[in-house]
Amino acid sequence: MLKGYLKIIRPANSIAAGLAVLLGVIIATGTIPVETLPLIAVVFLITGAGNVINDWCDSEIDAINRPDRPIPSGAVSKKGALIYSAVLFAAGIAICLMPFINLLCLVFAVINSAILILYAKTFKGQPLIGNICVSYLAASIFLFGGASAGIEGLIQNTVIAAITFFAMLSRELLKDAEDIEGDRAGGAKTLPMIIGVSKTGKLCLALAGTGVLISLLAPLKFRCLYYLILIAVADAIILYAAAKGARAADPKALIDSKATTILKAGMFLATAFMLVSALLF
Repeated sequence: MLKGYLKIIRPANSIAAGLAVLLGVIIATGTIPVETLPLIAVVFLITGAGNVINDWCDSEIDAINRPDRPIPSGAVSKKGALIYSAVLFAAGIAICLMPFINLLCLVFAVINSAILILYAKTFKGQPLIGNICVSYLAASIFLFGGASAGIEGLIQNTVIAAITFFAMLSRELLKDAEDIEGDRAGGAKTLPMIIGVSKTGKLCLALAGTGVLISLLAPLKFRCLYYLILIAVADAIILYAAAKGARAADPKALIDSKATTILKAGMFLATAFMLVSALLF
């Protein structure tokens, strides 16, 4: 039973999200103040809660497609999952009420919790809106970490958040384009199903290009020659991946191009290079 409750929060993903918040803290402050460490728990708990409510909403579909998951397998009851999710959301938000955590962090925790619930119940099945939610939630981890240092820290993290948002949105849409046949068979409705693979690829190239422009032009306190050289490498990989996706005419060609895998690597490098630049500064 306990194993089911651990599995349903997808601990590896939740831990990774929790640790990612420290990147936002470092970019904002150049260090990791001890009082920001509880933010790891906040992101872990709220991310885990989002995974639980998502499985709760998908329990009937998972009973057919993924019977091994905790709810359809019987390891976690539907009622138990709903209560568990509520407790995790409440615990994450409660940590933000500690006196050494500022109001901005509390606002992010509440808003992101609401978005996770709305995504699971409503937005996931809607073209583009669901992709935007996922992309925002990924980007907001950096904003949350920056918010620990106040408005200035939040602003300092808007660049990496913007890069993450546009690159993630590009990748999410390309993944939908890859899965177009399976989604159609499952009754889902995604943007690539409406506008086609080719137009989706071109849109993704424009989105990735927007993120790249922001990374090169936005003012940053650690903006200098070595930052521009490092970020240009990551940007080149992101644009290369998006361009490969834009040339694909159908799902098979898109899968064969490995555009989503290359794009993910570019996103990772962009994050790593911004972290290095912030530490060196």
